[in-house]
Amino acid sequence: MKLNRRHFTALAGASLLATPAIRAAYGAEVTLKLGHLANEQNSWHKASLKFGEELAKLTDGRIEVQVFPNESLGKEIDLINGMQLGTADMTITGESLQNWSPMAALLAIPYAYDSLEYMDEVASGDIGTQIREDILAKAQIRPIAYFARGPRNLTSNREIVTPDDLDGLKLRVPNVPLFVKTWEALGARPTPMAFGEVFTSLQNGTLDAQENPLALIESANINEVQKFVNKTEHVRSWIYLTISEMTWGRLSAEDQEAVTQAAETAQTLERELFLEDEERLAASLQEKGMTFIDSDKAAFAAKSKDAVLANVGEEIKPMVEEFFAVQG
Repeated sequence: MKLNRRHFTALAGASLLATPAIRAAYGAEVTLKLGHLANEQNSWHKASLKFGEELAKLTDGRIEVQVFPNESLGKEIDLINGMQLGTADMTITGESLQNWSPMAALLAIPYAYDSLEYMDEVASGDIGTQIREDILAKAQIRPIAYFARGPRNLTSNREIVTPDDLDGLKLRVPNVPLFVKTWEALGARPTPMAFGEVFTSLQNGTLDAQENPLALIESANINEVQKFVNKTEHVRSWIYLTISEMTWGRLSAEDQEAVTQAAETAQTLERELFLEDEERLAASLQEKGMTFIDSDKAAFAAKSKDAVLANVGEEIKPMVEEFFAVQG
């Protein structure tokens, strides 16, 4: 069959019209895989999905974000290593980065931030900029947004109002030397233990208490073996949405700007969801029989100060001293 000019024109037009369909059929030009440890109900996961939606919108579908909750893409440290090698794109991570960047330890210092507002001031200010720059330079991972974490509170079967009430309390803590030393200074008997063993240990009396954010207290059914949530709020912290610097470098300047904009939108949504969730969690745990105790946070902060300062790295100690001084 001989094709004339009219045939060629028609074919060319059909090809142009088919381009969006072809893109839809064969997928985006760039796919970013974002793995994290939270479950599908967590505000971090919902914010990650929002990030993907916004990025697709801003790039007309050229960039797709696939989100993998529940460590289904790998554990946090494995993803960090993969991002440094260029085999993983994105994750949500925080103080674990202190293995490379000493300043990342500032994300979770006992009694460094006595309110969400002060934490925001630090995270979004000059010190926050220094932390992000240190992480980027030393870990080759770029923080693009930050999410709040619920403050850690102490659960027990007796009321804990002041540090004196901790005397001899057998308390599970994560295997973080700074946390262990701080609780020892406060008068408790801290025991590092895998979280999967905590419920049974509380049930059989091996432990008297544990400390975690409300979200984990609820999801682990701690209400079944503990009566009180003592509002010590001893660690208030944040965590970063991050992208591999190798992945970032493969993006055009236009797409980098789109990633930044999408991350800002995700951060805004996460904060809204976080505040709503903290209220819901407190109500839920009270409905399940737990009593909330207003612990004397000032007394806890004052007694823990020396232990905290003695056990943070020299590189960040001046900043931690400043945090304590500002908060009085």
